Amino acid sequence: MTAERTRVAIVGAGPAGLLLSHMLAEAGIDSIIVDSRDRESIESTIRAGILEQGTVELLEKIPHSRVHEIGDRHDGIELHFDDEAHRIDFKTLIDRSVWLYPQHEVLKDLIAARLEAGQDLRFGARVTAVEGAETDTPRVLGTDADGNDFEIVADFVVGADGSHSAVRPTVTGSRSSGHFREYPFAWFGVLAEAPMSAEELIYSNSPDGFALISQRSPSVQRMYFQCDPLTDPESLSESEIWDILQRRTPGHDLEEGHIFQRDVLRFRSFVASELRHGRVALVGDAAHTVPPTGAKGMNLAIADVVLLNEALRRLLTENDASGIDNYSEAARKRIWKSQHFSWWMTSMLHLQPEASEFDRLRQLGELRSVVDSEAGQKYLAEAYTGWPLRTDV
Repeated sequence: MTAERTRVAIVGAGPAGLLLSHMLAEAGIDSIIVDSRDRESIESTIRAGILEQGTVELLEKIPHSRVHEIGDRHDGIELHFDDEAHRIDFKTLIDRSVWLYPQHEVLKDLIAARLEAGQDLRFGARVTAVEGAETDTPRVLGTDADGNDFEIVADFVVGADGSHSAVRPTVTGSRSSGHFREYPFAWFGVLAEAPMSAEELIYSNSPDGFALISQRSPSVQRMYFQCDPLTDPESLSESEIWDILQRRTPGHDLEEGHIFQRDVLRFRSFVASELRHGRVALVGDAAHTVPPTGAKGMNLAIADVVLLNEALRRLLTENDASGIDNYSEAARKRIWKSQHFSWWMTSMLHLQPEASEFDRLRQLGELRSVVDSEAGQKYLAEAYTGWPLRTDV
């Protein structure tokens, strides 16, 4: 086995890893990306995709980006509670928007752009260890798609390989070291062949529990409702699922159709105890996860990348280590703001299993405090559409 050399070794071909390689290349910094999955599974795994305005402004500059071609701009959301519907108008409140553009479509754009640019992108490559974090030449060890061992020597290693990160133990000492919270409920999610029930997302707090009405395309819709985390996705018939969704969005008649995919999404929050050790750093789900209620997951990963790109550019082109030394502290500021917003939206909209009548009425009072106050609506709009992306590491 012959060790290969690159400036930055990126583990993970998700949005964070691919975008980082693009931004580094713009500064003349080469990289190698490895991912244990094959290209087809990466591009076909359907995941949510609400993009903040700052994320869209970055992605629209990527060659062949289709974010404005097939992405759907949303200028607000609806909050439903107490048999009332309240629209939070992002454009009027703060002149910002979000885009509904599923993550697998973002990945198709990024993979095509990176391969066209000559990016060394290796699918089916499983990382077994990252060594030498405290040296100037950390190493990534693993097995490629043909079963051959490989070694990549780099000036820096980035773990962008998701919540089951193989890189995280090198940074934190273990896969689980960090701050963790598990919520006592989950989302029962479905993909249905049906027309759109609404032009924008509906977040509904009903006496029976939470529901989210979302979209994927004019003919395919994504919908969720609150359920027990141990619910078997196959335990409900299609008619039972539609009955639950209809009951939890009172006053709004949903368009129904054949349900062709269903799953149960557990709610967890996690922030790794460390984001960087020596010349190894974490971004995206390798560093943190959030419940999906606030639509922060991919956007928070992109914010990490913007900071880390600036830090690596200064380190590798100017021999200035100040940015990389400040990366963890700078990234945590947005991470914990996003954790709070995600927790706040989740706790405000979902029924707690042991909630009393007082708890329920207080929750409705909280929702009314938001919709009756321009300041409250502005806070929700600012957080939902995304705070400005920062490069000051």
